[in-house]
Amino acid sequence: MRVTNQLAIPQALCQNTAMPTAPMQLTLLEAALRRDKYIVLGGLTAITLLAWGYLVYLSPGMSKMDSLGEWNAMAMPGIGVGFGPVQMVLIFLMWAVMMVGMMVPSAAPMILTFANINRRRREHGNPYVPTAVFLSGYLLIWAGFSLVATVAQIALVLAIFGSYSVDSSLIGGVLLLAAGAFQLSPLKSVCLRHCRTTMGFITNDWREGRRGALLMGLHHGAYCLGCCWALMGLLFLMGVMNLLWIATLAAFVLLEKVAPAGQWIGRAAGIGLIAWGVWLLAGIFL
Repeated sequence: MRVTNQLAIPQALCQNTAMPTAPMQLTLLEAALRRDKYIVLGGLTAITLLAWGYLVYLSPGMSKMDSLGEWNAMAMPGIGVGFGPVQMVLIFLMWAVMMVGMMVPSAAPMILTFANINRRRREHGNPYVPTAVFLSGYLLIWAGFSLVATVAQIALVLAIFGSYSVDSSLIGGVLLLAAGAFQLSPLKSVCLRHCRTTMGFITNDWREGRRGALLMGLHHGAYCLGCCWALMGLLFLMGVMNLLWIATLAAFVLLEKVAPAGQWIGRAAGIGLIAWGVWLLAGIFL
C-alpha cells in the first residue's frame, strides 16, 4: 500500500500496541533497538570496505586500463581484444563491486532513515521490514547499470582496436561535454532533489511490506542512477580501474548529495566539465 498522505507515516509510527511491561524486558528491548542503527551503519561500512578491498586487489592487474587512451595498447590483462563469457562476467563483477563501493556511502542517509522508521515500528509492535530488502532493491538498479557499462566497455575496446580512425581524445571530449551538459539539465536537478530530500522521498513514496520495501529501493536507486549515470561514464575517460579517480568521483557524489550547497556544487562541476571537453576537442580540430 502506497502512502500518499504526509501524515500517514508519523501516524503509523505512533501506533502503540502491546509493549513489554516488565522493567527488565523493556530495558533489554530498548538496548537491542538502540543497537539496530549501529548494526545497519556497521553493515554498510563493511559492505563498502569489502568492495573497496576487492577494487584494490584488482587494480594492479588492471593498471593498463587506467585511461581511455591506453586501451589501444591492451584491452584487459590476459584477455586482449577477445571477450568470452568468463571474461564478460569478470568485467561485470568489477563494475558491480565498483558501484557498491562508490554509491552505498551516498545512499547511507536514506538507508539509515528507512532502518530508523522500521526500528520504531518494531518498537511499537507494528509490522516492519528488514533494511536489507530496501538495500537489495537499490543495488539491483546499480547491477543493471553495471551490465550496461560492461557492454559499453567491450564495445569501446573493440571500436578502438577495430578502427584506427577512432580517436580516444574525441571519445573523451564527447563524454566530458555530455556529462557537463547533463549536470546542468532539469532532469539532473529533479533526480538530485529526490536524492537530497530523504524524508520527502520516504513520505511520498512509502510502501508497506517486503515487496513495497523492494520497490522503494528500486525507486530510490533509479533516482540515484538518474542523478549519477553521466558522472559514472567519466570512468571510461580517466580510468575504469584508476583508484584515485574512482575515489574522487565517489567523494563528489557524496558531497553533491549531502552538502548544503550540493546542487550548486554540481552545477559548477558541470561548467568545469564542459570547459574541459571543449579544451580536449580543440586540441584535435585546431
